[in-house]
Amino acid sequence: MLGEKKFLAGLAAVAEAAMLADVDVISSFPIRPYTGLMVDLSKKIADGKLDAEFVHADGEHAQLSIVHGAAAAGARSMTGSSGVGVTYAFETYSPISGGRCPTQMVIADRTLDPPGDFGSEHSDVICARDQGWIMGWAETPQEAFDNTLIYYRLGEDQRVSLPQFNCQDGYFVSHIPGDVIIPERSQVDEFLPHYKLDKKLDPKKPYGHGPQIYSEQGPTLQLQRAIVMDKAKQIIPEILGDFNKIMGRKYDSYIESYNPNDAEICLFINGAHAQTARYAIANLKAQGVNLALCKLRFVRPWATEEIAEALSQYKVVGVVETNNSFGVARQAGVFTPEVAASLYGLPESKRPLLMSFMAGLGGEAIRLDDFYFMAKKLAEAADRKKIDKPVYWIGFEKD
Repeated sequence: MLGEKKFLAGLAAVAEAAMLADVDVISSFPIRPYTGLMVDLSKKIADGKLDAEFVHADGEHAQLSIVHGAAAAGARSMTGSSGVGVTYAFETYSPISGGRCPTQMVIADRTLDPPGDFGSEHSDVICARDQGWIMGWAETPQEAFDNTLIYYRLGEDQRVSLPQFNCQDGYFVSHIPGDVIIPERSQVDEFLPHYKLDKKLDPKKPYGHGPQIYSEQGPTLQLQRAIVMDKAKQIIPEILGDFNKIMGRKYDSYIESYNPNDAEICLFINGAHAQTARYAIANLKAQGVNLALCKLRFVRPWATEEIAEALSQYKVVGVVETNNSFGVARQAGVFTPEVAASLYGLPESKRPLLMSFMAGLGGEAIRLDDFYFMAKKLAEAADRKKIDKPVYWIGFEKD
């Protein structure tokens, strides 16, 4: 395998990927824990390793406006944020995707202050899941590096042209280093073509971009986003196939399964806590408890049929929710209703029981004992063929 191994935290890994991707415009505004990305990128520019415009904005709304304009003008652009910074820029997300400007926003997520909590939690960017952006989480610094390139390739594909939320768990991935294989520039160049927008802003060839429109024109643009988001789902296997071949990786397209053979119970999870879950599963297997794991690679587009197929082999599925959606259906997080909807079309004989675990909220680590507790509740439900309690808040249960 070509490339160099480095020991990098998640944000530093993204900075390396951005440099190899020849990002043209970067817009920053500090908020922890994502700020380290901008520190690394500014150093690379100052040291002459990256030729890019670095614009320090006066807030998150301005950050997104800068990269919106840069992407519309034909520049590969990058910004990022965390927590309340993500929500502060909310007004910009729909216009960027509606204008089909494939910028990338790196999220080192953290909880939305309830008040004053700065810990990791997916609730910040999950709020923007319906704004027409590609979205997914990295489990490791290596995946954070790889996702940066994969998302640019997917979002910039002219069959798609959508912006991307490149997410990683704050602190757990953003600040904790791991081994990262950095490919050769020739490999990156082979995988990621130069950015080319179908209709970019050009004073020599003026056209309207982002004008005020009549109400009856809006549904057409909404439908276009729905169509291209579905197109993004269709071409993910093609893009992951190219990436795996060129980079020597083995990524699954939508769902990554761990220990699926002969297991009757399964955890459905995304993000960094999947690492701890793997250790718990290995330990449980040594004790005769067979627990599987299905890790979601893309939150948007949502892989309905593939998720249903992957989960249909289990008797009971537990959704690990590292986000809040107060008052949501089933009173869990945002993924539980989506998983339930995905399973709805299965024959009853193949439809697993579904329960939820609220865990990793506010920056709390999900420990091995927590996963052992989840496995116990899943196994009990499988034995009884029914669920006594649909949602467990980890750390607050008497059992």
